[in-house]
Amino acid sequence: MIKNVRYVHTNIVSENWEKLAQFYENVFGCTRVLPERDLSGRWIEDATGIINVHIKGIHLRLPGCGETGPTLEIFQYNRSISQDSKEVNGTGIAHIAFHVDDVENSIDEILINGGSQLGRVSVKDMPGVGKLKFVYAKDPEGNIIELQNWNKNY
Repeated sequence: MIKNVRYVHTNIVSENWEKLAQFYENVFGCTRVLPERDLSGRWIEDATGIINVHIKGIHLRLPGCGETGPTLEIFQYNRSISQDSKEVNGTGIAHIAFHVDDVENSIDEILINGGSQLGRVSVKDMPGVGKLKFVYAKDPEGNIIELQNWNKNY
């Protein structure tokens, strides 16, 4: 086992990092961790294996995690590769989840800010765990988000 491990960030490769960062700031209250990133040169080419790579972006502090908590890293490459549509059951990292006070109002915020909804809001009593209300959504670039709330009376 690796010793002294700490989770640091999750990366989203974006078509427009500024617009996507603004979505996560407006909807979830993420806050920018400066400086903005503007990465190029041999060192980043070596790390990525991409010749003439240029990456711009920002880290966003995730809500409820404190000043030293993990971030959402939103990067835009000078050349990116489009992938097929992301689906809830796709392999690899499928979604990020946020606990919210009100699932329905939160999905409305996502829609107002250019995102979309997947499926319907669902409620399930999980014996030994609690009651869960949740729904899946997509940000404006199609990345999947889960909105969840535990232990409320619905």
